[in-house]
Amino acid sequence: MAATQAMAHLRFSPLSTRHHFHRTPSSSPSRGHPRTQKLYLSFSRGGFGGGVGRGGGGEGEEGGGESESSSVVGMVVDGWRSRVAADPQFPFKVLMEELVGVSAAVVGDMATRPNFGLSELDFVFSTLVVGSILNLILMYLLAPTVSTSSSLPWMFATCPSSHMFEAGPFGVVERCGTLLYKGGLFAAVGLGAGLLGTAISNGLIAARKRVDPTFQSPNKPPPTLLNAFTWAAHMGLSSNLRYQTLNGVEFLLVKLVPPFVFKSSVFVLRLLNNVLGGITFVTLARLTGSQPLPPHNS
Repeated sequence: MAATQAMAHLRFSPLSTRHHFHRTPSSSPSRGHPRTQKLYLSFSRGGFGGGVGRGGGGEGEEGGGESESSSVVGMVVDGWRSRVAADPQFPFKVLMEELVGVSAAVVGDMATRPNFGLSELDFVFSTLVVGSILNLILMYLLAPTVSTSSSLPWMFATCPSSHMFEAGPFGVVERCGTLLYKGGLFAAVGLGAGLLGTAISNGLIAARKRVDPTFQSPNKPPPTLLNAFTWAAHMGLSSNLRYQTLNGVEFLLVKLVPPFVFKSSVFVLRLLNNVLGGITFVTLARLTGSQPLPPHNS
């Protein structure tokens, strides 16, 4: 019997030594428990680098990549749940923004262009793609959460963390601080989106020329940096002011009117807001020269 126990100890020693620090001299009858506990803790943190069978060397690096991806997804899911908990109407607002709002923005964009935008469809398509992404980001960043801790930098730590009309004992200076901070944040997002939108527009023109070598675009390719800074200005000024105000109006309406009236109001408000956004972007792009009128209309 002693020989059999010794052989069993030798067979399982590679695993048991990995978790030797969990045992005490008097805990040998329950040596299986530390291994189970270690495996559970490893997966509960979303990582594989410290778990059984993936704990060392190069294998841990691969697990670290999976852990980072899981952490990002987990943060987004937790952020979504926190926003829904703070505002049960948040999913409905997102749906209206993406279906009604983006469509209205494209209509406003096209209505501001000559020939209802038919001669500038590359720009219109770019607005559709970039606008869909930006509107979702705007709503996510401005939505209130159930967390009471401010996520703003120290300089704005006493300001509302979601939007300037957020409920709470905030003064005018603190609320203006949120407007300023969010404006800078949205401008940075708009700068990246402008680079993406310019790449899409220029890529569409290049693809059309490859299919039809005789094709001549009525529009000059927009200057990359100028177009990107136009998007940044639009997001930091127009979008920031419009969406901050929209959040404040909806915050009041949800308390004053029945649910059906509130949802109807959200539909109308986001429709008008995005039509105005489409118009203001094209107007700003004309003023900066990033998207000038086609030659035959100038």
